[in-house]
Amino acid sequence: MDDQPAISGEQGSHARQGMGYGRFAAMIATSTVVMFALMYLNTYALEHVRYSQTRTWMAVLMGATMALVMIGFMWGMYRNRAANIAIVAVALLLFAVALWLVRSQATVGDVAYMKAMIPHHSIAVMTSERAAIRDPEVRRLADRIIDAQIREIAEMERLIARLESRPPPADALVLPSYRDRGAAPPPPETSEEAGVNTNLPVTR
Repeated sequence: MDDQPAISGEQGSHARQGMGYGRFAAMIATSTVVMFALMYLNTYALEHVRYSQTRTWMAVLMGATMALVMIGFMWGMYRNRAANIAIVAVALLLFAVALWLVRSQATVGDVAYMKAMIPHHSIAVMTSERAAIRDPEVRRLADRIIDAQIREIAEMERLIARLESRPPPADALVLPSYRDRGAAPPPPETSEEAGVNTNLPVTR
């Protein structure tokens, strides 16, 4: 005699049909929003939290990755093969588009750039201030980073206020970085003492 309890009613229906696709979509969407919010938890101060397009694209990228992992592990629980393949295709497309948006910064203009950089600078302040640093030279480096980041946050807040009230002309040219122009960096940002040439290609 079979000792396993019989599955009946609503449980049996779920067992036969698999988990709902609506719940799967809700899980991915909710997780994407939660991951976006979590990326701000390491900012130094609440007033440094600003909307970041780059963080949005990163959250979408992670959500797409999560969808691929989940559908891969739970393929047998979702019985519609065509729907499963569609989920994989959409997730791969979202991953590719989000990655391109992150890497190209194609949608990021003056104000969006600075709003994204303020929480990024805030992270540098937090880690530089609170890390258990014991070497005096590293401490001096961290203190210079704190000083520079706080000053630059204040400068960006001032520039955001100016540009939001008086934005640049719509036909204004995009200005390339000094590296793209092959020019010297703006003084005194590069430390000669450190022997750093920021015009050299960055190792990827």
